[in-house]
Amino acid sequence: MEIWVNPACSKCRAATAALDEAGVEYTVRRYLDDPPSREELAAVLDRLGLEPWDVARPKETKEAGLAGTPKDAGHRDAWLDALAANPRILQRPIITADDGTTIIARDADSLARVLPQG
Repeated sequence: MEIWVNPACSKCRAATAALDEAGVEYTVRRYLDDPPSREELAAVLDRLGLEPWDVARPKETKEAGLAGTPKDAGHRDAWLDALAANPRILQRPIITADDGTTIIARDADSLARVLPQG
């Protein structure tokens, strides 16, 4: 299992604490220090069933100059390029389980999808 985190993010800290409590082994990727490539982002989005604008944080999107960029197939590449160039735009934490299940773990229900059922 891999979790993309920003250590300053309370949701990321809560997710890693839940993984620790569940005894789950995982790898931490500090995605601001080790940004995902455009290809990695596209693969994560495919597993999530989402588009790039769906995982963009509104405030950071505006600051990165994407606020007026259309959210459509014709602009998908521009969104992917922007996410790769500005990883702080990403919603977090993003967890990919060993079976390929990928979630944005911003709430307990989402996180439960990758925790062992006890």
